[in-house]
Amino acid sequence: MRFSPEAAARAREIRFVLLDVDGVLTGGEIVYLPGQDGDEVKVFNSKDGVGVRLLQAAGLGVGLLTGRRSAAVRRRAAELGIADADVLQGASPKLPVFQDWLRRGGRRPGEICYVGDDIVDVPVMRAVGLPVAVADAHEEAQRAALAVTGRAGGRAAVREVADALIRAQGRWDEVVSPFLAAPPAGG
Repeated sequence: MRFSPEAAARAREIRFVLLDVDGVLTGGEIVYLPGQDGDEVKVFNSKDGVGVRLLQAAGLGVGLLTGRRSAAVRRRAAELGIADADVLQGASPKLPVFQDWLRRGGRRPGEICYVGDDIVDVPVMRAVGLPVAVADAHEEAQRAALAVTGRAGGRAAVREVADALIRAQGRWDEVVSPFLAAPPAGG
């Protein structure tokens, strides 16, 4: 993904990346397990997980904003080290929950990148500094975005956003070099 000059300028101001879940971190499929009291199965992409870790290594906060509630989302967020206060589930509509989260965290909208995929994400996308849509997003979400990934939701689109943000902020080598370092011999 390449940022336009406007998106690149906004990317340099980003301090926090907020992600939709279904359709962004996942392909959007929802599987219910029979007899499990409504438990859902969600498929997450490990490359997106590395992207979240890279964002965190760059000093950027990462959070989740989803209209659904799911134990799978709580578990994935915990695995990725995303703070409970930044995991916003049951957000319907999303904009008031987002605005409350901004106030509680003392954050400014211009410092937020939001990645969405559907019309329910558009109000938040219009309220942030850098709105991004995944490749298979609804046309309204794509119109609201300043950048659109080349990858579909659940297929490493978040990793694509992470890489582009870190590069736009001029921190790629600094952030990635510890990941590329060879382990000590005999270790």
